[in-house]
Amino acid sequence: MANHKSALKRIRQSRKRNLQNRYYAKTTRNAIAVLRGTEDKKEATAALPKVVSMIDKLAKRNVIHKKKAANLKSKLTKHVSAI
Repeated sequence: MANHKSALKRIRQSRKRNLQNRYYAKTTRNAIAVLRGTEDKKEATAALPKVVSMIDKLAKRNVIHKKKAANLKSKLTKHVSAI
């Protein structure tokens, strides 16, 4: 266990950040799954910018790697245009 005040604070901060990051990542994964399951072109086209924005925010916060974000966005865009 940590002995310094700053170390205890750092543990609290990292725990809190970890929970937030897990929440945002899970929410985004669910949105991606819904978009991939959509078969209506209009619905998918409307949802794509929102999902791309969520992915960009995860990459900005370093929850996922920026190249993984680029790959996800590319695959989703291809999927939506192929519907």
